[in-house]
Amino acid sequence: MEIKFGDLSREYREIKEEIDRAIKKVLEKGWFILGEEVERFEEEFAQYCGAGYAVGVASGTEAIAVALMALGIGPGDEVITVSHTAVPTAVGIWMTGATPVFVDIEEEGMLMDPEKIEEKITEKTKAILPVHLYGQMADMERICEIAKKHNLYVVEDAAQAHGAEYKGKKAGVYGDVACYSFYPSKNLGAYGDGGAIVTNNEEIYKKAKLIRNYGQETRYHHKIMGINSRLDEIQAAILRVKLKYLDEWNEKRRKIAGIYDEGLKDVVKTPLELPGRKHVYHLYVIRTGKRDELMEYLKKKGISTLIHYPVPVHLQESFREFTSSRLEKTEKIVGEILSLPMHPFLKEEEIEFVIMHMKDFFLNKQP
Repeated sequence: MEIKFGDLSREYREIKEEIDRAIKKVLEKGWFILGEEVERFEEEFAQYCGAGYAVGVASGTEAIAVALMALGIGPGDEVITVSHTAVPTAVGIWMTGATPVFVDIEEEGMLMDPEKIEEKITEKTKAILPVHLYGQMADMERICEIAKKHNLYVVEDAAQAHGAEYKGKKAGVYGDVACYSFYPSKNLGAYGDGGAIVTNNEEIYKKAKLIRNYGQETRYHHKIMGINSRLDEIQAAILRVKLKYLDEWNEKRRKIAGIYDEGLKDVVKTPLELPGRKHVYHLYVIRTGKRDELMEYLKKKGISTLIHYPVPVHLQESFREFTSSRLEKTEKIVGEILSLPMHPFLKEEEIEFVIMHMKDFFLNKQP
């Protein structure tokens, strides 16, 4: 048996008729940039998140950049974030000319440790950018308390957290703005790049809309400086179809995680759903001191796994100039983490196949 890490072809087959119809509608209409599909998706996604506004952009990376630009953050400013994330989090900060400042994580959820934030705040700090990693939201209550105390913005990286909740609310409601990615493998993914900014702040919303389209208020009239970062009509049409299934697919992910939890609890450290959170398991990440050996063993059995992420951002060559201190917990866990196959269309026999070989590795193959 071969178990793929993800399988977007299964997803497509499940909703093929609706997707094909949505794409055909856009092609027949002949309007491909900033049209009705984008407007409708923005309304529907904002409503789904429980927020007032959404702005479709070209990627999750540019969602971060545009959000920071809309807040007036740029050269000379500092943004506090985590190093245990995908590099695009920090790239989005760098694109504005601002400096990313990295703080360590707490070990249980592998998310931003609020107790490490204040020691990194300086007169240059303008925002805190927590990352809702793997499908679980950071401690937004504590982070927002610190931000309010120091008069800082909160920009949420929700690229892996579509539908995740903290105390019953989704990303974009706690902070000033949340940034989503619609990269194809996300819980809500397009068939190409895409992203969105979600906010309850009308001023941020209006400014982000200008920035994503060259600063234009009306065609050929540029009110402010801006860039080209637009979600296109075909991707918006696809996302509108898939948004209807997001909660159902997230529940399937949660069910799969429950099966993994039960089957693996005695052999590895399984991920925790922290108090007050709803984890949507964009990734199912286990921890073991035998990570590399396990990964190779599973590969031989036809099971595809990945590491999210093997090199933290502060140790990347491209970000060395922004690194001033060690991040002990971050540097520890990157040698232990392994992402198992996780998508809504995994079959029960495939999940059990993974569990069987995981147990075989730890209980029968190891001295």
